[in-house]
Amino acid sequence: MDRTLRNALAIVVTAGALGAAVAPVAVAAEQAPPTAGVQAQVRNPKTVKADAYNQARSILAKAGSQTAAKSHPVHGKNDVPVSYGTSLLASARDEFRQADKNLPAGQKKSDMSIPHYNAVHNAADVMGIDRW
Repeated sequence: MDRTLRNALAIVVTAGALGAAVAPVAVAAEQAPPTAGVQAQVRNPKTVKADAYNQARSILAKAGSQTAAKSHPVHGKNDVPVSYGTSLLASARDEFRQADKNLPAGQKKSDMSIPHYNAVHNAADVMGIDRW
């Protein structure tokens, strides 16, 4: 009988020790941001290369953005603040949404025509910007 009781206590103590060791890992996993099936939030860069900004500006102007067409290309600098790029993208997005508001829903993505949507996202990719 003593041997059975001793073995049972050893199992309980071992299980408790394992539970205590696993608990912090479980809590850390619970607090970690989910990655499976969820798009990870990547931060925008602090600056954008001037060539990338100019290329994005050109993409948006060719797609019909008057704001992008009227903006001045960057010259004489290696890079510009990311706010230049985010402002350019947001202005073009808003402009395209306004122009495309009467299109049928099947021809739109994110409230703008699919070609306009693609132009904005291509310009964002060129500059390495994911939020604007």
